[in-house]
Parts: sequence; structure tokens; C-alpha cells
Amino acid sequence: MKNRFVEYFSSISPLTVEEAEGIAQSMQTRSFQKGDFLVREGQIASKTYFVLEGCIREYVLLEGEEKTTNFFTEDQWAISLNGLSPGKPSTHYWVCAEDTTVVAGDEQQAQALFERFPQFQTISRTIMESALAEQKEALSSYYTDSPEKRYQKLVQSRPSLIQRIPQYQIASYIGVKPESLSRIRKRMASSPKKD
Repeated sequence: MKNRFVEYFSSISPLTVEEAEGIAQSMQTRSFQKGDFLVREGQIASKTYFVLEGCIREYVLLEGEEKTTNFFTEDQWAISLNGLSPGKPSTHYWVCAEDTTVVAGDEQQAQALFERFPQFQTISRTIMESALAEQKEALSSYYTDSPEKRYQKLVQSRPSLIQRIPQYQIASYIGVKPESLSRIRKRMASSPKKD
């Protein structure tokens, strides 16, 4: 699994042997069981997580109802936007939707790596920009696309989620009730396939 984490960084920017070893040595791998919480609303989200295996679901509570806002799966970073403002409490929950293995990191570890390997600041910035762009795109889609279009995009971009995540959570993510998702799926199944 260490290789996977190093390969991820290498895909962003070529690494020297020393840099690759530095990343591997700094890794703190943690495993969680399905249902474990990584952060709850009101807590300070001081850690970031790189998912090696499994899935983390992000949700908010609105009037006592869970509204799923994101899923983080293999080779994705779970980065709290609240965490960018030190000391600001989380507005969301992160819960493991499956048994999950992550690399956990924090600001202190990051600064230590930046000191040893200045290039990591550029890599870190690239990772943050990518994570923010993904979240912005998801938010934009929520406001501009119909639920059916959001579901189609999810099926195209992350087909494995459809098999791994309960349908009521997928429905919550695209902003509909489970019965509406069932109707969307039936319409999609009966519509002719485009070549």
C-alpha cells in the first residue's frame, strides 16, 4: 500500500529516490471499520485522509435528516474545507461507508515534509487545487443539473459507487428520495442506448 501512495505523488510530479522514501516513511496508515466516524459536526477537522481502500461518506444533518454531500474512495483525498481555517469546527460528518484504510496526515507532518523537500509544497498545492475543483464542480452540478443528470454523471464518472453504496445514500447525494431514484433508474434502463 505504501507503493500506491508514493505512485500517487509520482503521478503529479517525478520524485527522487530520497523524496519517495521520505513520503513512505512519513505515512501513517490507519484502518477503520464500516460505521466508524473520522469527524463529527462541531469537531475540529485537523486531519486529511488519502483513501487506500474503502469509502468515506460525507454528510450534513439538516432538520435531523442526513444529506450526503460526498463520497471519497480509492486514490482520493478527504480534505475538509473547514479545516483550511484553523480552529473552525466541522459542519459535516465523515463516516466509513465500508471497511476503510487511509493514510492520515496533518499540518505538522506536512510542514516537516515541506522543510525536507520544498518541492512537496508545489505538489500539495496541486492536490488542494484538484480537491477544491472537484468539490466546486459537484456543488455547481447540484445547482444546475437535474437529479437525473446528476445520477447519469455519477454512473459515468464513478460506476463502482452505484454497486458499493446503498441506494438511499445515492438518492440523498443526488438530492431525491429513494423512490424518485428508482423511477430515474427505470427510465434510464428503458431508454435506448446511444452509440
